[in-house]
Amino acid sequence: MKHRLTRIYTRTGDRGTTSLADGSTAAKTDPRIEALGAVDELNSALGVLRAQALAAEPDGDLQQVQQDLFDLGGQLALPGETVLGAQAVARLEQRIDRWNAELPPLTEFVLPGGANGAAECHLARAICRRAERRLLAAADPAADAAAAAALRYLNRLSDLLFVLARVLARTNGAAEPLWRGRA
Repeated sequence: MKHRLTRIYTRTGDRGTTSLADGSTAAKTDPRIEALGAVDELNSALGVLRAQALAAEPDGDLQQVQQDLFDLGGQLALPGETVLGAQAVARLEQRIDRWNAELPPLTEFVLPGGANGAAECHLARAICRRAERRLLAAADPAADAAAAAALRYLNRLSDLLFVLARVLARTNGAAEPLWRGRA
């Protein structure tokens, strides 16, 4: 970090704008800022999830994801930068495969819930999907390699969070609530 924050308030937000890392300003309603806010909200939701008494391995995975999301926020604040690439996506895929291997096959849709950690993981998954939509509204992945990489990362992350929600439900001895379908 080049500059340490010595003052928390700048008053630029009072006019409805915020500063990006390159020194430019953007409206707080700008799609890039909306995407940045959704990524920040996701990171905060993961912090709440990690405040649970999680086992070391899923907690370590989520801690790495929080680091990645902070990097992604930096990428969004610095237009043109690509921080999360193929390696980060491959790491998520490896973790999805690792966790999914110990789960029984799905026979029906899973409803959010099951246990506190599982429910919080489902909430984080839904926030992740919103961050993905906000990012898509902010940039065209066909024309922006950084956005394309970030979208792949968020898409895999929502899959990881779904799988981890299933793992956490089982770890806490809770049944996964399943959709009953139409009667």
